[in-house]
Amino acid sequence: MRKLMIPLVVILIAVVLMSIFVVKEGERGIVVRFGRIIKDDTTNMAQVYEPGLHFKVPVFDRVRTLDARIQTMDDQADRFVTSEKKDVIIDTYVKWRIQDFGQYYLATGGGNTSTAEGLLKRKVVDSLRAQIGSKEIKQIVSGPDRGNNVDEGAVPEEDKSVAIASEIVEEVAPKKELEGQRDKIMADVLAETQISARDLGIEVVDFRMKKINLPDEISESIYRRMRAERESVARKHRSQGREKAEVIRAQSELEVAKIISDAERVARIQRGDADAKAADIYATAFNKDPEFYNFLRSLKAYENSFSSKQDILVVDPNSEFFKYMKESNSVN
Repeated sequence: MRKLMIPLVVILIAVVLMSIFVVKEGERGIVVRFGRIIKDDTTNMAQVYEPGLHFKVPVFDRVRTLDARIQTMDDQADRFVTSEKKDVIIDTYVKWRIQDFGQYYLATGGGNTSTAEGLLKRKVVDSLRAQIGSKEIKQIVSGPDRGNNVDEGAVPEEDKSVAIASEIVEEVAPKKELEGQRDKIMADVLAETQISARDLGIEVVDFRMKKINLPDEISESIYRRMRAERESVARKHRSQGREKAEVIRAQSELEVAKIISDAERVARIQRGDADAKAADIYATAFNKDPEFYNFLRSLKAYENSFSSKQDILVVDPNSEFFKYMKESNSVN
């Protein structure tokens, strides 16, 4: 009897362990029995097990845990065609979570997340393609508050999508007024996807267009045109700058000439006044002692005449020029 107790205890423990399962926080569990999901008798929907410790029928029941948190589907950008037959590349993301765990399990082949996102992406892309196909580029890239007035200065340097799209719209229909409908497009896609995703047991929480670009070949041509326009504007500014520089330079030269002229006029006036004062001083000195004045003038003449040894002066020795020299010799 004692020998049978040990195997029975082991079997009992194994049965108990096989009957227990734990659902982690952020997850929900459903039980599949003979390939069919166990449903709640009151709601007739799949019985969902909250986080915690639960029990099941061993061997016959199989537990499948599913992530109940909000998921983000952020895949590669897709190409769409607008009503103008222009290609745009739109990068989007979708926030979703499981609403009906039983329906989700059946629709995705056992709760496969990749399968669920593949089916959900198809619905999102189809809805977005229909919306983009009925809109023009400027309606796609502009919100309702921008309308037909896209300020190029307000566009960040690193995000050229709005500027490029605006250039295209001006080229295609420059006179046509367009209302920006980007927010409306996202709201419509979200509403349509929420309805179509119910058959997957998924609730779409949010949908956004992250980035709107143009194909490289179109972007490059528009960049070239924008660059040519900016160069034209730069040349115009440089020409205006040179014109203003010439005007400023001419005004400066006129001011300089005027200042120099005024300075020369003042200098001539002061020089004339000084010459007059000097003549007056000479006249006063001459009137006081004419003989001494004549003597000084003669000395100055002698100094200027005999300043160089190579000069030759032919003068009559008895002339008035040597008057003071003779008087000096006679005194000696």
